[in-house]
Amino acid sequence: MISLANAAISDPFCSGRLQRVFDACFAGSENTLLCGGAGEPLYAPATNPGDPHRLWYREDFFASALHEVAHWCIAGPARRLLPDFGYWYAPEGRNADQQAAFESVEVAPQALEWCFAIACGYRFQVSTDNLAAERGTPADHSAFKAAVCREARRRARQGLPPRARQFHAALQAEFGLATRLTPELFTPDALT
Repeated sequence: MISLANAAISDPFCSGRLQRVFDACFAGSENTLLCGGAGEPLYAPATNPGDPHRLWYREDFFASALHEVAHWCIAGPARRLLPDFGYWYAPEGRNADQQAAFESVEVAPQALEWCFAIACGYRFQVSTDNLAAERGTPADHSAFKAAVCREARRRARQGLPPRARQFHAALQAEFGLATRLTPELFTPDALT
């Protein structure tokens, strides 16, 4: 069995690194742990006093961990008391209206995920999470990509929310990068 420390050396984008960074930032202050190995992402608030809240990401996917942390950083205190922050989720195979609703709530977390990816030196890709409905023919998601770019540029200009700022700084320290978030980093060309 390989340790997380050794995995980080051989694979710089080992999700275990993200878990360590997140837990160092928020296990004490927010009583929340980042956990991998889930079949599907899930935010599970504590059900017993003193137990930690758990933010589950899919399997050991680095991008899934970044994405779930972005959702968590956006969720306010009331939403962090609800399973999956109280959001609905329609699985892959969504119709056009369901996909539009999905994309409208995904703009902010995907923009924040992009900021986190830059802090790690990781290539960000937008996710429409609806391959089953597209049946091999990719749909036009250019409007969604443009919306994610606009939101990421806005975040770069106005600054990140407090928990996101803390996590972003910790990622920069972990990955040894000090790339300053500027609007110019977030272009549609960077997504192709």
